[in-house]
Amino acid sequence: MPSSPYLADADRYERAMHGWVDVPEDAAFAITVRIADPWVGVELAAVTTPSPEYAIRAARGRVLVGPVERIDPALGEAMTGLGGIPMTPGYRRKVSEVAGGRPGASYFVDAAIEVARLARQVTRLPDDVVARHLPEGPVGAWRLDMQGWVDLPSSCYTYRPASERLFAERHVAAPIPPILYHPPRGAQRVFNRTKVARLERRVDQLLLSHAMFDEVHSFQIWYVVDAEGTVVDAGSRTPRLPYVGICDDAQVRVRELMGQRLDTGLRKRLGGLVGGTSGCAQLYDLTADLLRLVTLA
Repeated sequence: MPSSPYLADADRYERAMHGWVDVPEDAAFAITVRIADPWVGVELAAVTTPSPEYAIRAARGRVLVGPVERIDPALGEAMTGLGGIPMTPGYRRKVSEVAGGRPGASYFVDAAIEVARLARQVTRLPDDVVARHLPEGPVGAWRLDMQGWVDLPSSCYTYRPASERLFAERHVAAPIPPILYHPPRGAQRVFNRTKVARLERRVDQLLLSHAMFDEVHSFQIWYVVDAEGTVVDAGSRTPRLPYVGICDDAQVRVRELMGQRLDTGLRKRLGGLVGGTSGCAQLYDLTADLLRLVTLA
């Protein structure tokens, strides 16, 4: 029966993340992430630069709650070592090196990953570029996205260059707030995200679920794993998407995990199953985060 170290003391586990983005100055964002579960609570605050640099200027951490056997109090101060690290390929490894092998290091590593994800939700485009494309409607927002975040083109189904023609063929709704393209200096909480991951052990099954809510997304995904470690059910609900009418196409990819085994190779297979230019980056991240909470055979 697949399990998790987080289910050692109970049959149900829940972890919550809340993060937000402030704009203290024109060329930087202030991102705060809090992660909490039944035993530990941490906070990581970082000043970051927008696309294309995606660098951490400075960071500080705090252990909000947690016994020393579960989390080393020195981890909070150690997070100042994130200053100067770019949030680009290899970032998780570098954060892990800063955190070291201390008890509870994974909480701050996960918080740092969420900082990097939030840094990709707000950008700073010139006023004239924003003014030119916003009147174009959803396709204008899509064009702003493609210019505003250097790593967005070809990152998923919606952001394939070929998807631009779909805006002329379909009814598309885009709930993206314009402030995310050029937030004014001093703006607070221009973007807010909450995530809740749950594990539940049943008589002969393990239920994995993950929900995410913010100004642009509303995701709820779940996987049911049998006693042999095989995914026997998978599904999602997505009442809010960046581009309703296009993003929907990729959400069926969640069913690609049906029949997959929770083994050590699943993380490598995951990109081909739910990610890439036929999939959804958010679906990939939410699923990958769940896999990090379970013990893979």
